[in-house]
Amino acid sequence: MAIELLSPAGDYECFRAAVDYGADAVYLGGKSFGMRSGPKNFSYEELKSAIDFAHSRGVKVYLTSNTLPRNNEIELFEPFVKEAAACGVDAMIVTDIGVLSLVKKYVPDMEIHISTQAGIVNYATANEFYNMGAKRIVLARELSLEEIAGIRAKTPAELDIEAFVHGAMCVSFSGRCLLSNYIVNRDANRGECAQPCRWGYYLMEEKRPNEFYPIYEDEKGTYILNAKDLCMIDFIDKLALAGITSFKIEGRAKSSYYVSVVTNAYRMAIDHYLKNPSNFKLPKWIREEVFKVSHRSYCTGFYFGHPKDCQYYENSGYIREYDVAAIIKKCENGFIYAQQRNKFSVGETVEIFSPKREPDEMVVPAIFNGQDESIQSACHPMMELKIPCEKSYPENSIIRIKR
Repeated sequence: MAIELLSPAGDYECFRAAVDYGADAVYLGGKSFGMRSGPKNFSYEELKSAIDFAHSRGVKVYLTSNTLPRNNEIELFEPFVKEAAACGVDAMIVTDIGVLSLVKKYVPDMEIHISTQAGIVNYATANEFYNMGAKRIVLARELSLEEIAGIRAKTPAELDIEAFVHGAMCVSFSGRCLLSNYIVNRDANRGECAQPCRWGYYLMEEKRPNEFYPIYEDEKGTYILNAKDLCMIDFIDKLALAGITSFKIEGRAKSSYYVSVVTNAYRMAIDHYLKNPSNFKLPKWIREEVFKVSHRSYCTGFYFGHPKDCQYYENSGYIREYDVAAIIKKCENGFIYAQQRNKFSVGETVEIFSPKREPDEMVVPAIFNGQDESIQSACHPMMELKIPCEKSYPENSIIRIKR
């Protein structure tokens, strides 16, 4: 069976990482109408360049248009979608029914994907969107594998089913949250979420003002709304058997390192599954990769029923054990030529991470700066350096170090 790996990109560096590390398709946003305003996103010129590169590598590009636009924005949508189509976008991701109708009106040949924001949880809704012209539905995250299989069984085979398999979870149904809008006037449904679900909270009784009680018995209060991250890398076979055709990684606000590592891990896991679907067992090193990026504690969301352990009450911080030490620019004449990102020193053990392969471990034998001088540590941000190494690695491979 065909499984698409769909990776996020908030800027061009993340986009290249997604393509280089094995994504079949990349989803990204323009400068408007997308659900992430924090990342740089893509101008039309950048979008055209990204799409040309992706298509040269056999990778598709999907453009997010999944906000809920207001009256004064509707007239801006026609030039937006027409220019996107001219750039060669493979599909538009939409939520709003009005936006769906406008895509069909202005670019009738454009493939349409219905965003997770639409909250699709049953086959009747899925079929109705199909009848309205959708090629794909992105399911609500609040579904079990059994429910997904039920949707697959009662929808046309031509309708793609996409679901999130990895990344941050939202405390509100399908991301329809008003907390940010209410507290800090930043609308989550328009790409501006301030993530107040990650903040710490106390309880106050109305007749005892300024007497704050922790909801959880801890001096720091409680992160009662804070969700763990989703991770389904151990269950590729079950996702596929439920009928999911596109495995989506969350993270348009994440770093290029995050995109590289998580995309590579799921690429390897999917390929491993496709080699022997009836006897899937994930190699340990692939599973370990998803723990080498900055992440919250992991859970399996709603896939196996009610998520009894998917909230994390102690803090909203990330687990981060690895730093990017350098990015490899080229390998020649027995040297790695790289650009530094974080301090590392001679004698330290690093990992060299490249697409579609297990990382190599290496003790740094020596470091030379741009003037060919031997140095003990690479300690200047973005400095050019070289390291003796007999092996060769592709451009943009990553040297990382455990802290």
